[in-house]
Amino acid sequence: MLLELHFAEHAFALELFLEGAERLLNVVIADADLHVVFTTFLSLSCTICAGLARIAKGGGLVYTGQGMEAAMDSENSMERAKASVLQAATMHVAFDGWSEASFQAAIIDSGVSPALARALFPRGGVDLAVAYHQAGDAAMRAALAERDLGALRFRERVALAIRLRLDGADKELVRRGSALFALPHHAIEGAGLIWATSDAIWTALGDTSRDLSWYSKRASLSAVYGATVLFWLGDTSDRDEATWAFLDRRIENVMQFEKLKAGAQKAPGFQALMKGPLKILERISAPKGAADLPGKMKG
Repeated sequence: MLLELHFAEHAFALELFLEGAERLLNVVIADADLHVVFTTFLSLSCTICAGLARIAKGGGLVYTGQGMEAAMDSENSMERAKASVLQAATMHVAFDGWSEASFQAAIIDSGVSPALARALFPRGGVDLAVAYHQAGDAAMRAALAERDLGALRFRERVALAIRLRLDGADKELVRRGSALFALPHHAIEGAGLIWATSDAIWTALGDTSRDLSWYSKRASLSAVYGATVLFWLGDTSDRDEATWAFLDRRIENVMQFEKLKAGAQKAPGFQALMKGPLKILERISAPKGAADLPGKMKG
């Protein structure tokens, strides 16, 4: 009996389930240049198939050093291709936005195969915009790790983190991204990116909270960061000094709220509320995995 493979017009997916390892491998291949992506995964696929053969014969699943090195090389190659397409796209976004036109131009300029580029950025310009934002978060974390924060007050550390995040960004690219994620069908994803930036800042600064304050800290910082970005986009002052003054005022507003909250917690009626109707808030905890809303409830 012959095995027939039916391919979709633009893309297909291969799924390989390793029951013993409890893993599902998805390989998505797009457009007509199927061999390009296939060769990228060839070494890993051969290693997996060899392991399946051993399992069928009653043997164990053995990974060879050479096979794992090939898999790592493939992963590094994918990351390099992703970085190349993103870098090429930044030259076009100022004119065409985070659009399909910018994506197609980036493919040509980077020299990356259209099939591989589509596999890396399935939604084209939207995924490029997401990748650009995430790259900015990573650069901020790296820059913050190189700073000596010991002599700074905590509010100064937060201000420094936001400043490093914006100093490493291009205003026009961020403006185009803001316009994209302001659209109704992308608004939730845009809010998630701001939340992720706030989480990256708090995590980099050593936040260890796991209760309701985990959410309140990130919610307040998201509001401060989002407002600061909008002000920064329209700032024409020398070295963005007006933006940093605006940021200091917003942080001061948050500090005033924290002082008000601390005073309210000392009120006699507050403890009664926390032991009564508001006791359910104690069941709220931070996510155990990747930071995301809505989190989870204990027990």
